[in-house]
Amino acid sequence: MSDFVQSYNNDPFVGNLSTPVSTSTFTKGLLSNLPAYRRGLSPLLRGLEIGMAHGYFLVGPFDKLGPLRNTDVALLSGFLSAVGLIIILTVCLSMYGNVSFDKNDSQDILNTSEGWGQFTAGFLVGAVGGSGFAYLLLANIPVLQNLGLS
Repeated sequence: MSDFVQSYNNDPFVGNLSTPVSTSTFTKGLLSNLPAYRRGLSPLLRGLEIGMAHGYFLVGPFDKLGPLRNTDVALLSGFLSAVGLIIILTVCLSMYGNVSFDKNDSQDILNTSEGWGQFTAGFLVGAVGGSGFAYLLLANIPVLQNLGLS
């Protein structure tokens, strides 16, 4: 077992272990392709991509599990609830950026206050757009199903 799990960079004082999964080339490649870590991508586009993915998947749980799930306005209330949560998350991202990034000497522009502001703006636009797209898809399921049957 000690052959597979060792201290990260052979430093026993680091609170991280080097395992075949955490230090594999596949894992490093997968993580480096996520928008938060992708080099050469502007903070605005990083936020837009992350926001679209999160906004798209927020409508469904509010629609199907919310208190209005058995009513005619379930989908609309799910969409509006998702937008409300997105606004709360955007405010939290903005507060985090204001207290965390006061120095502008970082290698990655995302780790600056200006870059984080762009990321937050992209997140807001992307998440509301992703939620709107999910709402439109769910609202037009019968139309989309009839297109495939003709």
